[in-house]
Amino acid sequence: MSRTTRSTLWLRITAFGLAVAGVMALVAGIVSVRLVTTASRDTIRETLADQADVVAAQLSDTRVAAPRVTQILSGQGIDVVRRGVNGGLAGQDQVAVRAARRAGLGRVTAERPLHGSATIAGGLLLVEGRAVDGGGAVALVRQAENSATAGRRLVGNVLFALAIGMGVAAVAGLLLARLLARPLRRTAEVAVGMSHGRRDLRVPLEGPREVVEVGASLNTLADALAHSEERQREFLLSVSHELRTPLTSVLGFAESLADGVVTGDEVEEVGHTIKQEATRLDQLVSDLLDLARLGANDFRLDLTAVDLTVLLAEAARVWESRCAAAGVELRVESPTTPVMVRTDPRRLRQVIDGLASNAVRATPAGAPVVLSLYDMDGMIAVLQVRDGGPGLSEEDYRAAFQKGVLHSRYQGVRPVGTGIGLALVHGLVTRLGGTIDAGRAPEGGARFRIRLKALGKNFG
Repeated sequence: MSRTTRSTLWLRITAFGLAVAGVMALVAGIVSVRLVTTASRDTIRETLADQADVVAAQLSDTRVAAPRVTQILSGQGIDVVRRGVNGGLAGQDQVAVRAARRAGLGRVTAERPLHGSATIAGGLLLVEGRAVDGGGAVALVRQAENSATAGRRLVGNVLFALAIGMGVAAVAGLLLARLLARPLRRTAEVAVGMSHGRRDLRVPLEGPREVVEVGASLNTLADALAHSEERQREFLLSVSHELRTPLTSVLGFAESLADGVVTGDEVEEVGHTIKQEATRLDQLVSDLLDLARLGANDFRLDLTAVDLTVLLAEAARVWESRCAAAGVELRVESPTTPVMVRTDPRRLRQVIDGLASNAVRATPAGAPVVLSLYDMDGMIAVLQVRDGGPGLSEEDYRAAFQKGVLHSRYQGVRPVGTGIGLALVHGLVTRLGGTIDAGRAPEGGARFRIRLKALGKNFG
């Protein structure tokens, strides 16, 4: 099976930081080029305008030689174009003359100076025109590309600074990623240790809040697993004891029969004892198997329409004799009209028998055991098994359906079962689509209440 190579967290964060820095550099570079070029062009234009004012004033003074001014400006990359009184334009560079004409040198007056530009052969030329005494005018022409040199130099400096920034971002991203990855790596190590059976490992709660929350959740899970496994261990010990007790009896009496120690009339009594213990052992194994199968997806349920009044009456006939043998009074509270539900009658009967068995075991002679059925507005069918026994504490009712909890608390104090009966009942009722809860009964003992959806109604 092929394995996909995954990059580490620090590599991802570093790459992300570089990508963000790169995008920022690109955007900043584009904006900077625009801003620097525009600012440089505006600076050149302002300088050219100031020079145009000075040149116009000098040419108006007859003592200043025009060729000398032209020569000085030409050395600075500036061409001079003159407009005579007759409107004709003259200059040493014909491209500059054309640019001055297009920019509007012919319309320059003392009140209307020229601040313009013209594109000649793909090149942009800046033109500043001023009127001179005697009706003429002069224009200074300079290529805008000459001004871009300073702009490119500035852009280069900006990009160099941004490149340094990207380097700093890479180093910072690497350090941040390692800082974040360190507690996550420790968390992963603890998780691996837990998968190998370690329950004493805990994650140090340090780092960013989200990482601390992950560590705290893993620590909570470790505590829950340790508690659950301890309860499972206690449950298995309890079940092992329950299995060993009937097995010891069966083996002991079987050896007595095999060795001829038991003879005559005692054989029947011993055989009866062996049968009882074997039946008890069989019931325990069956409950364990059913409890294990409940979690399987292929757990079989034969759902059909069932009249609970008939089902409860059948159960009452069986438990009437058992209650009489135990000296317990059996009461049945059931409506005369059918209460229909869609369920598995065999599994529901298993639930009723399990609850009734617990009730009879816990109820002293003379006290009642009640099998009750009623419906709530034709929407919910409610089955109850109540008893007049000693009952349970509020804490016991909350933990009643957890495997082995009541068994461990009351073993040696009162008659108890195998410790898995109520857990099995809860699992069966849940698989049947119902709910079950425990509480105090009006008769003074425990009350177990099952709610099932009435046939054709909504269960809310």
